Amino acid sequence: MRRSLPALLLGLILAYAPVAHAQGEWEQARPVRIILPFPPGGATDLIARIFTERISRDSRHPWLVENRSGANGNIGMLAAAQSPADGYTLGACTVGNCAINAAIYARMPFDIATDLVPVFWSGSVMNALVVRPDHPARDFQGFVTWARAQGNRANFSSSGFGASNHLLGEFLNGRLGLSMQHVPFRGGAPGMQAVMQGATQMFFENTPTLIGAIRGGQLRALVVSGRERDPALPDVPTLGEAGMADAVVEPWFGYMAPRGTPAHIVLALNTMLNRANADPDVQARLRGLGALPEGGPPERFAAHVRAELARWAEVVRVNNIERITE
Repeated sequence: MRRSLPALLLGLILAYAPVAHAQGEWEQARPVRIILPFPPGGATDLIARIFTERISRDSRHPWLVENRSGANGNIGMLAAAQSPADGYTLGACTVGNCAINAAIYARMPFDIATDLVPVFWSGSVMNALVVRPDHPARDFQGFVTWARAQGNRANFSSSGFGASNHLLGEFLNGRLGLSMQHVPFRGGAPGMQAVMQGATQMFFENTPTLIGAIRGGQLRALVVSGRERDPALPDVPTLGEAGMADAVVEPWFGYMAPRGTPAHIVLALNTMLNRANADPDVQARLRGLGALPEGGPPERFAAHVRAELARWAEVVRVNNIERITE
């Protein structure tokens, strides 16, 4: 079901009116599963496992990650939305499946405003532009020069049509007069493998997915998409430093519950996740991946999702991104 942007935003606002006033307590009585709408090994997966491991350590019952990928995250989020609203199923939310998809899919299988309720903002990251170590470009300007010379023979991976790294690649094409061809994959890890194996030539992906390969010398990072340099990659300049300050992209992650989940259960889940987020080891592991820990109440995440829905709808409109009609 497709709804107008104002209707989506109003739904998210109304969803959180009662949360702060919820009464009652909830005690976890069986495992909690996070349906993760992407394959293992990507940033969404890595961050979720940090949280589930830490929470499981203090709980009588574990928190589990269930990977269910497809349709740029829509399949997994639909499964989460259709789960019982009892606190035992969450969906892993990203800038792609919880903000961009609403702008690029003509028909969404779920409605983020009426089928899901935000619970917790787990973190934000940057994208890094990476190439193989044997690529002739040594910096971003060198890559642009190379890509212009290649014309439409140049290509780039993405983690799926409509993902933030797809839109960023198309933005570079339009902004810099490039003709790079888009090659979508079902998640960040397969897209990274394609570059490492030489099947594609460039990947703009979340730093947690790439950090191990960059540090291991299997990929070379040329630029990052944040407002400031990534502390995990302090020697890599930003797009702003390369003269593209309008290309800031900082993907984010969080968790949503099925609509109808009682407010006191949402608050209990949020408290458990915030407690894990406050652990210095969790903070260190997240920052080590290149992720910025976020946290806070459900309302903070809801407000961020509202802002991102508006932002990406405008990006898709201005850049004439093709809509998915199937």
